[in-house]
Amino acid sequence: MKPIRLMSGFFTVGLWTLASRLLGFVRDIMIAAYLGTGPVAEAFLVAFSLPNLFRRFFAEGAFNMAFVPMFSKKLEGGEDAKEFAQDAFVGLAGVLVVFTVVAIVLMPALVTMMASGFIGSERFDLAVYYGRIAFPYILFISLSALLSGVLNATGRFTAAAAAPLLLNIVFISALVLTGLTCGCTGVDNQTLMGEALAYAVPVAGIAQVTLVWFAAKRAGFPMRLQRPKMTPELKRLAIIAAPAALAGGVVQINLLVGRQVASFFDGAVAWLNYADRLYQLPLGVVGIAIGVVLLPDLSRRLRAGDHEGGQNAFNRASEISLALTVPAAVALMVISLPLVSVLYERGVFDSDDTAATAIAVAIYGLGLPAFVMQKTLQPLYFAREDTKRPFYYALIALALNAALAIGLSPFIGYIAAAVGTSLTGWATVLLLLNGTRHMDGASKFDARFKQRLPRIVLASAGMGVILWVTAAVLSPFFGIATLRYLALLVLVLTGIVSYFGIGHLIGAFKLAEFKRNLRR
Repeated sequence: MKPIRLMSGFFTVGLWTLASRLLGFVRDIMIAAYLGTGPVAEAFLVAFSLPNLFRRFFAEGAFNMAFVPMFSKKLEGGEDAKEFAQDAFVGLAGVLVVFTVVAIVLMPALVTMMASGFIGSERFDLAVYYGRIAFPYILFISLSALLSGVLNATGRFTAAAAAPLLLNIVFISALVLTGLTCGCTGVDNQTLMGEALAYAVPVAGIAQVTLVWFAAKRAGFPMRLQRPKMTPELKRLAIIAAPAALAGGVVQINLLVGRQVASFFDGAVAWLNYADRLYQLPLGVVGIAIGVVLLPDLSRRLRAGDHEGGQNAFNRASEISLALTVPAAVALMVISLPLVSVLYERGVFDSDDTAATAIAVAIYGLGLPAFVMQKTLQPLYFAREDTKRPFYYALIALALNAALAIGLSPFIGYIAAAVGTSLTGWATVLLLLNGTRHMDGASKFDARFKQRLPRIVLASAGMGVILWVTAAVLSPFFGIATLRYLALLVLVLTGIVSYFGIGHLIGAFKLAEFKRNLRR
């Protein structure tokens, strides 16, 4: 069986994710320019978030967290992994077809659940309309996630990591074609643009599942559509997935709480969405990439009894995650205003939108290292088929997030949603860390990690000071259309050079290690 190379897999997934997220910025910049933060923009963003909410529940969340360890261990043990994957594929498809039909019928209730502040305005009817068009995406993207899990478990990461790129390509194509045909300057044309985006969602899902289906077929796992059947292995999968499903549901309720709070403030749903896209870039490139590679690797090592190798994999994943995301978090907090201004401020997205979005970016930045550490800690539980404790921790996080977001909103407005998200992220990390105390040695931080973490923080702080000074010097250029992109590029390069320079000097990491991993 092909071994999983942790760092090589991380860089493969990370680089493809980076390409997807950069293209996603192009998509969001275009949406902001065409639709701004008006009713059509908010309605579409809520409609698109509905299948994505349940996607994390069915796909990357409960189902995959249970499926990947079981599938990986069958591969390692030479059992019939192909039949297990086939049964899981048709079982998931059957459940999702029924779920999709029910959701389309009940779309007004789902929109109310997501954004009750829309009731009584045109945003509500638009969100219901767009939601019914976009919701079948849940079927295609969930099957794509399962097939991606099959590929990742076999050490093949490229096709699964490249699939999200197709979503952004389809979105941008829809924006460009609709813009060329309608002009999209008036309210009616903005509605047409929203409709085009809604139809692009399921089209992108079909493209994604097609890509990974062919990749899985080439890898020796051709999935077929047939009548679902309940096997003993699927029953066991369902039993393991149930707590993870409940935990996934709790996590999504956290998102709903934030969205509900934002829906009562005009423009806030869009502000938080655009801010979310900025902090999701480093989270996707680092955190999600590490999680995707680490879970099957840990599962197979545990099956083989390689606890020392498991500890090394966990520590190196945690180390490289924090080495890349702590400086990113500092940058998001220090230069959020120029970032948002250069990336989004054009068309109907004005300076007030920039200021509101930048505040949310800075607060999300505060929680970024926590969101990434969750991605390295959770595989320690899921690789052991322990889905119950993450569920209990998620319940605690739900109560804390609701208390913060709802309780603070009368005092600080829409920002309460971002504050709740970031603080809850750190609380979840503490709970996950505490839960690893009784695991075997694979869950322990080693001497190298403990030595390098304070130096990573120190190098990031030094970079933050240099970024703050540089941003002040370059501030006049951010208002000049022809120079703003160059100024932002200089600012970003200054941050990268200063962080890696300081980090190398104080021993936070060794540049030679990054070079070796990139070559691999």
